Amino acid sequence: MSNWTTADMPSQEGRTAIVTGANSGIGYHAALALGRSGAHTILACRDAGRGEAALARMRAEAPDADFELRLVDMASLDSIRAFAYAAPDRVDLLLNNAGVMAPPRRETADGFELQFGTNHLGPFALTGLLLGSLALADAPRVVTMSSNMHKMGGLDFDDLQGDRKYRRWFAYGHSKLANLLFAFELQRRATAAGSDLLSLAAHPGYAATELHSKGAQIGGATLQEKIMGLGVKLGAQSSADGALPMLYAATAPGVPGGAFVGPSKRMETVGPPKLTKGSTHSRDEAAARRLWEVSEQLTDVHYAFEAPALS
Repeated sequence: MSNWTTADMPSQEGRTAIVTGANSGIGYHAALALGRSGAHTILACRDAGRGEAALARMRAEAPDADFELRLVDMASLDSIRAFAYAAPDRVDLLLNNAGVMAPPRRETADGFELQFGTNHLGPFALTGLLLGSLALADAPRVVTMSSNMHKMGGLDFDDLQGDRKYRRWFAYGHSKLANLLFAFELQRRATAAGSDLLSLAAHPGYAATELHSKGAQIGGATLQEKIMGLGVKLGAQSSADGALPMLYAATAPGVPGGAFVGPSKRMETVGPPKLTKGSTHSRDEAAARRLWEVSEQLTDVHYAFEAPALS
């Protein structure tokens, strides 16, 4: 694994992959690599114009690959339900990549704090609604993108959505911790149900993506945007390299369920992928169960691991 690249990816011929947030950054490069490896790759994007531009670019870069654009807003449960309802009967890979980072406090269409709603509740709902399609695959995998910033501390279940106290970076870190708690709990529940599903998590390290400026743009924080842009130029790896941990988790043979993959160098900020552990808080099974129950209540999505009968 020490020098793993997309050249080491096994063929994904005959498989169907969904990548959320595939119009730019890490999601774009993950979708491009999956398409090049033979997967029918669905670009799950919020914005039609940006999605169409990404699709055209991918088709130019990989003309023999099979890409498709479908729209979904991970900050809207109605949009997520519509997307899942129209999804293919069988889904082999689901890459929960879309997210937002450190905007001022905003709310989703459903009234959730934007980061908690988009980064955690959106993937929770989408995965649960696609569980039947995943169950029809021979070796389904769900990869949920987290961040090293999950290490900022445990969740405050009395103020999960920052109603009383909102600090944008702590809210981001906690949403990324929620991603890990979800990924690990999903694996525990899949195993207990006798499902073949593998649930994994990944983080990109310090990668050059639009996330570093989008939060600042939402709040009009131009100085913050400039500072973050300079930091990215000086120390970040490319989006293509940042996608490698997610691609490794999604495709490498022998990856154990519940694994967490990140970069291997400079304190997990850059470099080829490796297995990592996550914080002590991310392995708190009681917190994971409580978050799962809260997420079910908020989204009204309940997981059923049985494969649906084919008509």
